[in-house]
Amino acid sequence: MVSGMTTYPAVASVPSLPSGSLLRSFFLRGPEGRLEALLNHGAADAPYAALVCHPHPLGGGNLHNKVVYNAAKVLNDPSFGLGWPVLRFNFRGTGLSQGEHDGQAEREDVLAALQWLQQEYNRPLVAVGFSFGAAMTLGAWPLLPSAGVSGKVRAMALLGLPTAAAGRDYSYPTLPDCAVPKLFLSGDHDNFAPAAELREVFATAAEPKTLQMLPGADHFFTGQLEAMQSALAGWLTAFLAKENVQ
Repeated sequence: MVSGMTTYPAVASVPSLPSGSLLRSFFLRGPEGRLEALLNHGAADAPYAALVCHPHPLGGGNLHNKVVYNAAKVLNDPSFGLGWPVLRFNFRGTGLSQGEHDGQAEREDVLAALQWLQQEYNRPLVAVGFSFGAAMTLGAWPLLPSAGVSGKVRAMALLGLPTAAAGRDYSYPTLPDCAVPKLFLSGDHDNFAPAAELREVFATAAEPKTLQMLPGADHFFTGQLEAMQSALAGWLTAFLAKENVQ
């Protein structure tokens, strides 16, 4: 990454859809070429825009993953009380996105997506990631100033944040400096983040932070997607209430 602010201007593959349309399919410009993306339009007066990042592509993860889809629904569907615009995208080398999988450089894809949202909406951002997507979201945190979005990300929701997967141990050295509100939401039967290990990671995180373990849920929230949605929606509602008081 070059010094100074790195920008990835948006490049649409199709003309912008009318404002009444609910879904827009396009490509945004990433550091290794175009990134396939979907945007769910939100309410015109929505106070936030949100990003949801998908799980590991080598395990079949993409922007259509069921956890990603259901998390995006919480953020976008008016029935949950938010109605925000929500961006999902495929990491490099996934689906129609250009580039090759790296395992670390995908955090720059997260930066490109956040920057696109900021350019498009010019409002505070909420970043959500599932599994590998959560790890890359956290990894992007110290790079936000280089993308010109420092201070724009107001909260993070980390779903199924892994501590070990596919023979690799994950560490999160930026957590002690990440002072935005953070939700750690996992199942207490998550084989990629055993409860005891996740609690140790959580203990290193700066406040404000919340840890919620869904009883009986595995890494993919199998059979418990509605419980995941309820927990995420409840935390976001509480976050908004605190934001409005300040």
